[in-house]
Amino acid sequence: MKSLYITSVEPFSGKTAVCLALGLILQADGYKVGYMKPVSTQPWRTPEGKLADEDAVFVHNSLALEGDPIEAAPIIVTPSTLRNRLKGLDDQDLINVIEERAESASKDKDVLLLEGGASLREGYAMGLSNLHVAQVLGAPALVIVPYRGEMRLVDDVLTARFRLGEQLMGVILNLVPEEGREFISDYALPFLEAKGITVLGSLPSVPRLSALSVGELVDLLDAEVLTQNMDPDALAESLTVGAMTAEAALSRFRRYQNKAVITGGDRTDIQLAALETSTVALILTGNLRPSPLIIKQSEQLGVPILLVKENTMETVNLIEEAHGKTRLGQPEKLATFLKLLKENIELSEIYGALQLN
Repeated sequence: MKSLYITSVEPFSGKTAVCLALGLILQADGYKVGYMKPVSTQPWRTPEGKLADEDAVFVHNSLALEGDPIEAAPIIVTPSTLRNRLKGLDDQDLINVIEERAESASKDKDVLLLEGGASLREGYAMGLSNLHVAQVLGAPALVIVPYRGEMRLVDDVLTARFRLGEQLMGVILNLVPEEGREFISDYALPFLEAKGITVLGSLPSVPRLSALSVGELVDLLDAEVLTQNMDPDALAESLTVGAMTAEAALSRFRRYQNKAVITGGDRTDIQLAALETSTVALILTGNLRPSPLIIKQSEQLGVPILLVKENTMETVNLIEEAHGKTRLGQPEKLATFLKLLKENIELSEIYGALQLN
């Protein structure tokens, strides 16, 4: 069985995105792809009430794989399962469960993609560390390392090598800002390669990839949509709060493209200023409905109005907590990430590690 174990040094580093994009690239090249997330520490209930991993279900469905997507994550760690394990009340052979599911997921497949833990620290309490699972399944490990500063980038890569040893196939550097490119090319890459660590490439930071869609904003804020037409896939690349004078707001709004504007439902002046600039959604707080004039103009411009119960600060906090944690559910995001991966990552190295042409 040819398999690749994809993990990361910290949560929300782009691990799921790499799994999905790589799976689509392999499929486009004619390979039959299987997917599995051996261990999940993010339990999620499906609309039917079944326990699953949301990312695993998303990738499974996006790759159009056969079978029940819930089975893509065979081990889901909940607070109760952890407590039972620590108390010795559960002696199930979890590795055996994973091996059996991997055998099933890889049947008639050319390659099996394995999505690892959210960080290299994860899984030890359950006896399911990234290293142990990757070794048992015989899968070389690919680690996603986000750029969090110069020294931390290098330290994170060295930590990946320390924890995974010879199981480490290579690393992908992600979310690299423009100002970090010179450091990586002139200092980090030569240093890491001298240490025998393969850097498969670096992906630049692209704001649209971390943007929330209008549909996601509606779900996140439990918002009431006051306008007739709404494109759920439209992306809000930035978030702007309108809590100043209309003149100051207009000057500020003009500096940001494709933004969501948050303001009180009674601030007609701010709402009009937002509609004069590049705005993808008006988020009105405090459950205060706008004037009919605003609704009519928004509908003419195709800008949806989302009415929320929370105040402005609570709304901002909700959005900021979700920012950067979104999936590639929108076609534009997925196409952008696929293009980035093809242009910046040595895919031939990955194919070589998997012994694929």
